[in-house]
Amino acid sequence: MKIIIVIPARYKSSRFPGKPLIKLLGKPMIQWVAELSSKAVGKENVFIATENTQIFDTVSQMGFKAIMTSEKCLTGTDRLAEVAQKFKADIYVNVQGDEPLVNPKDIQNIIDAKKKYFDEVINGYTVIEKDEDPTNVNIPKVTFTEDKHLIYISRQAIPGFKEKKNEIPEYYKQVCIYAFNQEELLKYGSYRGKSKLEKSEDIEILRFLEWGKKIRLVETTPGSLAVDEPKDITKVEVALKRL
Repeated sequence: MKIIIVIPARYKSSRFPGKPLIKLLGKPMIQWVAELSSKAVGKENVFIATENTQIFDTVSQMGFKAIMTSEKCLTGTDRLAEVAQKFKADIYVNVQGDEPLVNPKDIQNIIDAKKKYFDEVINGYTVIEKDEDPTNVNIPKVTFTEDKHLIYISRQAIPGFKEKKNEIPEYYKQVCIYAFNQEELLKYGSYRGKSKLEKSEDIEILRFLEWGKKIRLVETTPGSLAVDEPKDITKVEVALKRL
């Protein structure tokens, strides 16, 4: 099977412009993600999709393949949909460009799940650590069935509770590694807008859920940290030093 990783890297982030190029321990964040991704599928199968010439030139100088996509892409998955129009593959893996601690084994596990459940969208999840706040709107929380199908994903702390004594002991969060087939991406990209819940929550995977598409969750290594805002840099650099 032809399997590629596509890392969407948008320069014009509303919360953190230029985020893919910020330095973590002296190295651009997009480089951390690309190098870890290449350990899962090989450097020749890693692509960075961007609308920005500076990001395009930077990753090209690193020896990675860069693809220019349009500025009209509403989400990273829309950016993958544009890549799917240009490049034929059996499985497209979306690894978010702000996940510099992504574990190559987790990527491989998600690929394996996609091979087994080819007609389901695959997404990663992990437990929310004790030092993370479940009410933080920058952390999408997930609830799922016993067979690991996504019920809902929200920026609110879910599931809720009526009485404090019934609060769940652990919350789970989305890890932004996804796996799609070409048909799924082409349908996603043809929608030309955000769905109702996707727009409300600002979580792109909800577009699939609203269509009734099955989304299977695969547990990933605890300790995942994303760079959502400038204040996250120090915490992520500490974690990178430990690695």
